[in-house]
Amino acid sequence: MDERWVMLANQIVKGIGVAAGSKVSVFITDASVTDAVSEFVSQCYKLGAIPQVLAVDEKFDRAAVAFASDEMLSHPPPLELLAMKWSDAHVSFRAMVTPDEGALDERRTAIQKKGKGAIASARWAETRWCLIRIPSREWAGMVGVSYELLLDEFFAGCLMEWSEVERKQDALCKMLDEVDSIRVVTPDTDLRLGVAGRRWISFSGQANLPDGEIATAPMDNEVNGHITFEEAFWFSGVKISGLRLQFVSGKVVEHSASQGEEFVSHVLGTDLGSRFVGELGIGLNSKIRSLTGDLLIDEKALGTVHIALGRSYPECLGVNESSIHWDLVKDLRKKGSYLYADKKILIKDGELSRDLRVFQT
Repeated sequence: MDERWVMLANQIVKGIGVAAGSKVSVFITDASVTDAVSEFVSQCYKLGAIPQVLAVDEKFDRAAVAFASDEMLSHPPPLELLAMKWSDAHVSFRAMVTPDEGALDERRTAIQKKGKGAIASARWAETRWCLIRIPSREWAGMVGVSYELLLDEFFAGCLMEWSEVERKQDALCKMLDEVDSIRVVTPDTDLRLGVAGRRWISFSGQANLPDGEIATAPMDNEVNGHITFEEAFWFSGVKISGLRLQFVSGKVVEHSASQGEEFVSHVLGTDLGSRFVGELGIGLNSKIRSLTGDLLIDEKALGTVHIALGRSYPECLGVNESSIHWDLVKDLRKKGSYLYADKKILIKDGELSRDLRVFQT
């Protein structure tokens, strides 16, 4: 047993405040993460908490897309929803599972994503929560990165001195709270997001692992321009590449993709809030260096920025409501990439400014 799983379990129970009597729902998406789950469950019992584990394997989701009715897909899985209402703390151990070789029905996958969105909404509203995205050998092989490297980056990005990270991130949040707009510029992107009157918040080892980002909720009608996500990534098992979004007064008015365009169309049509940006985030974790195509990990990498379509964080004073929260990551670690906070430059021609270099370790 890798002792780092024990350290990770300790990090999680501390981050979400597991204590005697805590009711902890635990989701496991694949048997490959059993070691991590076993150590976490053991720590819960040692503390006098009550952990309950539910298998929500992504293979089961794919079976539902293949055979369930549209009506069934549109409803949240009842036991998953009950788990959120029963527990006061929740942890999802999500393996990076490679998608099936066969093509998914993109329309029905989007319907299922909407139904699953109710689970995420309940998690946000009802529990103290943490999501852990764990690399697998299969995923590493698919994206052409060493598994050992991905695992080392994963642990390094989880097992940090989070109090020190939080101090630095809070200072950056305080500075950005005074900013009116953020602008992202690359050869294929020019996007301006109004953030005046919204609050920046720090994510530092509590809600996501790996963690290390700050985020806010842009003004709903003040996102304008276009942004391109050239790298391939996966969402609900669907591969998307070359995604381009055009915004006018906060709303996606045009979109295209070299792969996965039909799926994107269905996701954008989920509900009234799914075409609006609920989150703007800046990745600050210098331990995460390899882009994997998995958004939960990639969004933390220092030198990246991300937007999320759909549901906003109320803590940021955001008001957009949606059953989806779809993070999209833009890598700015390249020549010709710029990130502006009003007139202050945070990233210049792919290089970090002094405000961001403090996060290099």
